[in-house]
Amino acid sequence: MRLAIQEDMLPGRSLLEKCEFAQRLGFQGIEFWGHGLTERVPAVVAALHQTGLVAAAVNHGKQGDLLHPDRAARESALADLRRSVVNAVDIGAEGVIVVPHFGPPSLPDLTPYKSAAQLEYELLHNHLRSLSDYVYAMGCNLYIEPINRYETGFLNTLADGARVRRKIKDHPHIKLTADLFHMALEETDILQSLRDHAADIGYIHMADHNRRLPGRGLLDFSLIAVTLKQVDYQGWVSLECGEPSQNHLNARQFATDLPASLGLLKLAGWVFKPNAV
Repeated sequence: MRLAIQEDMLPGRSLLEKCEFAQRLGFQGIEFWGHGLTERVPAVVAALHQTGLVAAAVNHGKQGDLLHPDRAARESALADLRRSVVNAVDIGAEGVIVVPHFGPPSLPDLTPYKSAAQLEYELLHNHLRSLSDYVYAMGCNLYIEPINRYETGFLNTLADGARVRRKIKDHPHIKLTADLFHMALEETDILQSLRDHAADIGYIHMADHNRRLPGRGLLDFSLIAVTLKQVDYQGWVSLECGEPSQNHLNARQFATDLPASLGLLKLAGWVFKPNAV
């Protein structure tokens, strides 16, 4: 495993200062937000090169709605997602994290023909048939992230995400993001879910059950570390805490609290590999 952190959690007046801070703390990578990334690509590449860090992933965030009932809106969302894939390739990231839909269902309930949920699965499946070819050709991965029921009515658990992967025959470039915060809200047994879906997981978001830094809540990170070792998880683990995409407001506090949290992870048995030279 390698350890990353979302860029807005880092203090600094410039991206280079943020990367330097991450490097001093022992992070191997940075997760970048997709919105507005195109114009920032040269600065990102330069900062990573100067610090020896790498891009862990691009988080597409809340750009568009892949399951919008209006075709033009769906096409716009797909174009935005493809742009994030291009940016990921340009900065050397392994993949793009995407939540297919935020909020309650926006598609109609056509029962007894098909429910809104069935239509959502079918529509996403149709998107992924072409997106899987696209990310394969680009040499990139797409990480679909299930999130909690308060933020979406679609894909809340790893089992929900795995159902999507089965529809595309477990395409090797379409994986899941396992987010410990969301899992704490939705999974009956976090450890068992990680075991059951080990082959589906390509990326992990780390936070405590209350979305604070590890050690500031109730999750047992030693047991999670043991479980990931048992299933031989080799991917990225990225800190996503606080208010994702808005954490510039909290970055100074994170700077104070991060050393203790990282120390706790070390004591809990988390071992992260350095980047290859």
